[in-house]
Amino acid sequence: MFPVAAHRPILPEVGVLAVVAVLVVLGVTGPVPALAVVALAGAAGSTLAGVRLSRLAVGVDSPAANLVGGRLARRRAARPRRAAALLHAAVVTAGLTAAVLPVASAGYRPTAALAGLAGTTALLGGGLFSLPHRPRTSARSRLRHLLDGAAPGVGLVLVAWLLLPYADVPAPVRLAVAAVLGVLAVDVLTVSTGPHRDSGIARCRAGAALTLLALVLLAALPAGPDAGRAALLAVPPLVTGVLLVAAGVRRVAQADAGTVRSAPWIWPRAVLPAVAVMLAVVQQLQAGLLPDRTAVLLALTAVPALVARELLGGAGQGDPPAPEAAPTATAPTATAPTAPAAPTAPTAAALTAPASATAMAAAAAAGPTAAAGAFAGGGGPAGRAALLLALGARPEPASGALLVVDLHLTELPGPVARDDVAAEAVHRARAVATADEEVFDLTGTGLAVVTRAGPVLAYALGTRLLGELARPYEVSGAVLRARPSVGLAELVPGRPEDLLRQADLARRRAAQLGRDRVEWYDAYLEEQLVRRLDLERELPGAVARGELDLVYQPVLGLADRSPVGTEALLRWRNPVLGTVFPTELLPVAEDLDMVGELGAWVLDRACRQLADWSVGGRRLWMAVNVTTRELTSPDFVPRTAAVLEAYGVGPDQLVVEVAEPRVAADLPTVTARLAGLRSMGIRTALDDFRVEQASLTQLRRLPIDLLKVGPEAVGAIGDRHHPLLDVVVTVADRLGLEVVAEELESAHQVEGALRAGCRYGQGFELARPATAERVEAYFEEFPSTSR
Repeated sequence: MFPVAAHRPILPEVGVLAVVAVLVVLGVTGPVPALAVVALAGAAGSTLAGVRLSRLAVGVDSPAANLVGGRLARRRAARPRRAAALLHAAVVTAGLTAAVLPVASAGYRPTAALAGLAGTTALLGGGLFSLPHRPRTSARSRLRHLLDGAAPGVGLVLVAWLLLPYADVPAPVRLAVAAVLGVLAVDVLTVSTGPHRDSGIARCRAGAALTLLALVLLAALPAGPDAGRAALLAVPPLVTGVLLVAAGVRRVAQADAGTVRSAPWIWPRAVLPAVAVMLAVVQQLQAGLLPDRTAVLLALTAVPALVARELLGGAGQGDPPAPEAAPTATAPTATAPTAPAAPTAPTAAALTAPASATAMAAAAAAGPTAAAGAFAGGGGPAGRAALLLALGARPEPASGALLVVDLHLTELPGPVARDDVAAEAVHRARAVATADEEVFDLTGTGLAVVTRAGPVLAYALGTRLLGELARPYEVSGAVLRARPSVGLAELVPGRPEDLLRQADLARRRAAQLGRDRVEWYDAYLEEQLVRRLDLERELPGAVARGELDLVYQPVLGLADRSPVGTEALLRWRNPVLGTVFPTELLPVAEDLDMVGELGAWVLDRACRQLADWSVGGRRLWMAVNVTTRELTSPDFVPRTAAVLEAYGVGPDQLVVEVAEPRVAADLPTVTARLAGLRSMGIRTALDDFRVEQASLTQLRRLPIDLLKVGPEAVGAIGDRHHPLLDVVVTVADRLGLEVVAEELESAHQVEGALRAGCRYGQGFELARPATAERVEAYFEEFPSTSR
């Protein structure tokens, strides 16, 4: 007997698995991108497995490498080496596939993953085929083994179908990917729990299935700019798979014919798929989704496999022992002694079905209402599940609308009070709704109403709901108030999930516009919301990435058309979103509480530019827009003074502008801050001035130096009569203010502003916003500039 090689240390494998675990943690918590984790983990695993397999391919680690004997013995000894060479190429291909994904553009990632999957599949197939084979079993035995894996296999296909992302994915493609994932997963489960689970061939097969499962997951990732954390799901099967392949080939090459045939493990095949199905269904229900027709059909498919398996009797009877056929020097064809197979109870096969399959079958036979109840977890259908069921059961074509309401309590009550408010809100909604309108309690989010009324009456219903739900709620000895938002979606043919999503998008739009309103869904609305989500995702970190920029629009003296100052205008230049203007940028910054960060950057950059322009004695002012939130912060005045001192800019060269429509919300604090700026010599301006009685009254209280008026007072293009502008200029003269006419877009407007007594003006007719270099070149055309 040729001596078996010494058992190799497992320290390298343990080290690789530890490193991979750390990488996955970093990927989950955020410091390392998910695709980078996949690349690094795949490289680590495939490198170690490749080294192991390359040594086996050249015979370094194979005890049969130096085998002496006949031609047949040498040929048999060479089979593990050929398999090792093919499997070495397979694990290297899998590692390269994982490494390519981070550097490939988003659109080519699925193609790269599919190419790697195809190459790895071919090489793994060739490698497994080159391994020694067990003696063939009877057709009845093979059929019994197939049926053993059929029910759990269907359950795992169902799990993949439920959990795979399916937005913009055709149903046949989604089902094909789910089928591949389910088959690979059940293959791993069957091999690792079967009677030959300790054999080298079984380890190779399980490792190959895990590797392919990981590559299928990578190929199924979304092709957007970022695959997200879903890519991390492929790391464990990828690393474990390639290491198992290497370990299995080594076991075969060492001619470990002493592997004992063990009793198969029934409980993992019975329990694991069932638990996976239950968790997947629970996840769907928590997301407010009911399993679709395909999910029910997949669950029903497990029943025939169970019946056929019971008819064939217990598993594991009559199978011959399976040797590791790699030969040794003294016994090339020796087989291992086998232990008798443990008999399987007739009822054990039933445990291999997903736990929810029988419930699905019974519920489907009882009708859609019973099916919804089964998926809801036992009790009657409620909440989002019941709403989706009602939407799906409506006749086609059906008219009407879906209203989704969000209460948005202005206080933060405890759980008991919150539940009381929700119950009271549902009671009020049912009082408003008619007898044929259904009200659903969406626990934790609000409520929904399904009406058969047309658009006008549906909108009227939404308005009535706003009035009823906005009334104070007296619960637990406290008075709570709500600011509801209502989203409306027309009941058009389509999936219930899509209708609910549309109504919810409209509800979100109503909330963004200030709540206490009703909004209809339309395609443009969805585009706006997607754009808003993109802005919210990209804006954090824009300052650090250097994506902010300033352009400058000159302010001219209308009498001689010479520049007296500029206004700094913020631009966000994002490589994905393009150029974003303040009208779109600032609302997002306010919601993300980033106004202070952006305002500090603008003030610093504007003062630095003003200092550069002041070299040589040029005297210009720089106007900077600030929000009321930024202006009323306690440190605004000293921070502004510090920036001026840092760049050596005179206080009178800075003009701080605040928009008049937003001043009234915190008038005393705004007045105090403006007074503090003026006491330092900094000039102040009131932007977007509205010619209204309240604005004129407020004007007397504000300590400002400049008043900026727009087209409302200046008049439309071509309008030669400007009575409102005359009134504003007269009031400004009495208060000692200078008037700046802005948004001047025609020669007639410029003439009218000058004739009305405006001293300064800005607008496209005079000078367009431009970069600092172009504005400086524009200044060079004038011999001197003054205040």
